[in-house]
Amino acid sequence: MQTNTKRILAIDFARGLSVVLMILVHTMLVYGDSATRHESALGQVVNILGQGAPMFLVSMGLSFVFSRKQSFKGSLKRGLLILLAGYSMNFLKFIVPTLFFGGLPVPFVEAYGMTYGEPSNMVFFFLLGDILQLAGLTLILMAFIVRFSKSKYVPLVLALFIVLVSSELRGYRPGIVGVDYICDLLWGATYQVYFPVFPWSAFILIGLFFGLWFREKGSDQGFLFKSMLVVGIGLLVAGVLLSFYDFDYHFGDYYHLGPGGSLGLMGLNLIVLWAVNLLTSSVKPNHAFGFLYYCSRNVTSLYITQWVLINWGMSVFGFWEHQELDVLLLMLLFLVLSLGVVYIKSNYGVLFRLQKSARRVSEST
Repeated sequence: MQTNTKRILAIDFARGLSVVLMILVHTMLVYGDSATRHESALGQVVNILGQGAPMFLVSMGLSFVFSRKQSFKGSLKRGLLILLAGYSMNFLKFIVPTLFFGGLPVPFVEAYGMTYGEPSNMVFFFLLGDILQLAGLTLILMAFIVRFSKSKYVPLVLALFIVLVSSELRGYRPGIVGVDYICDLLWGATYQVYFPVFPWSAFILIGLFFGLWFREKGSDQGFLFKSMLVVGIGLLVAGVLLSFYDFDYHFGDYYHLGPGGSLGLMGLNLIVLWAVNLLTSSVKPNHAFGFLYYCSRNVTSLYITQWVLINWGMSVFGFWEHQELDVLLLMLLFLVLSLGVVYIKSNYGVLFRLQKSARRVSEST
């Protein structure tokens, strides 16, 4: 079993798998027709696999404990940079196609309840809240938590508080321009913000709790994942019972979960992380695992790249137009393209130096 506290293979595996699954899910959501998304076997499988975002969030909270930039200033800087990356991604995803690729598809704009051609559409899309906005804001929150408290129970209590009050706060806006948008980022009820801080930051905070507990126990990975299993089962049972009692209140919809849905999904992903650790501890290193570890190391670049490429691709492949086989091929295409762009980007300096050295050798002969 991996013993280096800076590298927990199960976390790398989960994070890498999460971003790969996101590429497949996003491709289907953008390109699959209604039958493919809601009725086909592919749609059912991908919708289930699409619940991988919480696993990524829990992994993020765990990884925070072992970050080399865990200082208060370093964490604040990381949070702000991720926020900047989120809005830069929105610019590339939405504004660039609008200005240079003939505009976003009409059905895509209308799916958000807007009229095609309105200048305000660009403002809406630029401000759209995604997982990077959530990650940036929560990193800033965690910077303050770690700065002012060493207790592992602070993020745990805060996570449970956020889960319990999310439904009560959801949709509240005071009617003040600018402040309303901040409220949407925190507990919005519309699809301008897909991952509001309430309740989604709770998934990151529960990861922070386990990370702090893991460090407190001398980096005992066996203890960490057994604890995840026990706590995960408890949260899953509580979440299922609450959702069964009042589904509309306790689950709502996937992006705007109530208390029961949040607890259940949190518990399920803790159990999955336990299972992933069992897998990475039992199976010898192989190319498939190595591929996922590579994706984990490049998770932010991959996330941004795949969304930009998928959105740009609408100018070629349309929106909500393709059946199962076409969607499968598009999944493969965008997975390969995303990996290729990230590889070139991360190795550009090396490739440039090799090219320069080769030129010098050719000129000297």
